[in-house]
Amino acid sequence: MKVYITQGNSETAVEIHCVTADEKTGKLKKYIEAYGTTLSGKSDDGRTKLVQLNDILYFESVDNRTFIYTLDTVLETDKKLYELEEWLEPGEFYRCSKSCIISINKVEKLRPEISRNITAFMTGGDAITISRRYVSGFKAIIERGAEK
Repeated sequence: MKVYITQGNSETAVEIHCVTADEKTGKLKKYIEAYGTTLSGKSDDGRTKLVQLNDILYFESVDNRTFIYTLDTVLETDKKLYELEEWLEPGEFYRCSKSCIISINKVEKLRPEISRNITAFMTGGDAITISRRYVSGFKAIIERGAEK
């Protein structure tokens, strides 16, 4: 793959030149489009901050409050998990339990458990449980990614 940067245009634009536009090319396009996408959340001190979608490790709902986790911060968002699930790109984020959505790209290691759950170790070391109800869907996403 060749990458070129040309300066002097009025706005930033990305062109993808390929022999055939396949699923991998589509995924690259969506990743580039999501690069500038942000989500707002409130920090502990009550200030609203924007977080890049690509920086999010996972979302978690606790006591009817939804939190955004990144490597260095935790923010509270007013969105519910089901709203986020509809808004986020399938294959990039996955609902892994009733209370959690993880970023597939931020999973570093997986460990199967006796209970048929899977523990996903995220970038930064957080351990997230993928409940057995959601394991088959998660495996399907991982297998699709491995085929590419």
